[in-house]
Amino acid sequence: MLMGHGGNIHRLAARLGCPAEAICDMSSNVNPFGPPPGLVEHLKAELLQITALPEVDAGAMTRAFAGRHRIAPHTVLAGNGSTQLIYLLPAVMGWRKVAIAGPTYADYADACRMQQIEPTLIAALRQEDFQPNLDALSKAAARAEALFICNPNNPTGTLIHREHLVALCAAHPGTDIIVDESYLPFVPDAAAHSLLGCGLPNLLVLSSMSKIFRLPGLRIGFIQGTEAKIERLRRQMLPWSVNALAQAAVIYLMTAQTQVDDFVAESSRRLAAARQEFCRALTGIRGLQCFASCTSFLLMRLLNGWTAGEVWEAMAEERVLIRDCSNFDGLSERYLRISLKDEATNHKAAKLLGRILAVGGGRP
Repeated sequence: MLMGHGGNIHRLAARLGCPAEAICDMSSNVNPFGPPPGLVEHLKAELLQITALPEVDAGAMTRAFAGRHRIAPHTVLAGNGSTQLIYLLPAVMGWRKVAIAGPTYADYADACRMQQIEPTLIAALRQEDFQPNLDALSKAAARAEALFICNPNNPTGTLIHREHLVALCAAHPGTDIIVDESYLPFVPDAAAHSLLGCGLPNLLVLSSMSKIFRLPGLRIGFIQGTEAKIERLRRQMLPWSVNALAQAAVIYLMTAQTQVDDFVAESSRRLAAARQEFCRALTGIRGLQCFASCTSFLLMRLLNGWTAGEVWEAMAEERVLIRDCSNFDGLSERYLRISLKDEATNHKAAKLLGRILAVGGGRP
């Protein structure tokens, strides 16, 4: 199990001898403006649901999700976060040759290796601003039984447009193509980019509610595909995989449609403004390259001798937690990722980063 994800505020708080609330977590890719209005109050009212078993197959929440996205419920499976579903896929689907568009979320590869599958990384290049090479992905899909694509991608923040993914699936009907849309709600007009319900027989789409709704502790994820593929996964799914409060949250979010749509649109607008302002604040910092992103986070490259681990330590001493990206396959110890927060926090982080890098002291 990979322990190097973002968001480990408890470990840092214990090391610094401070409460976890004192840590500014800019390592975890969740919406700084969430959870949506009314949700916490709703969950408080539903708290006594924890005294009984939840619905064994999360059927009501699955139907709510399917109805909201106008897809058939039997083509959807709910899980304990999208990560559970990622690990389920190679265990059930019988693949032996898997390709992954990278650099990306490490759990795609870890899930494969758990099944003794050594995946092939199709790495986007820094010289091309980490934009995915569609020709390289097509060649990889031709040789593989499955191809994982995170769209938009973590940690690079790049987006492949819907028509290109549809064409890729159509060109390789014998290859399962898994598109993880966990960060897509951060993109303006996300529905126009989504592949949910598009009907391609070799497509599996992952969705997460952890990021846009800021609910990582509830662990809510879905996978959508053909009835046959979803049934194959369902047969291997553990009962009671989704807890009662997570189920209550989904039903609330999928039925409060106007309010939730307004929240998502406003979050996307505010994050776009925050990205622009944060990038402007970083422009004057020598020794730092910032890559364009359409999400809630930005990938950065250190140019002046510092390593990501050293910058991580320096920021951590100031109680700001960022993501050291050196354990992303396809990156190096020169890369870090920062997730956006409110304007004041972003401004503080930019100033702190500039002060650290101005001092020098990184490895030559």
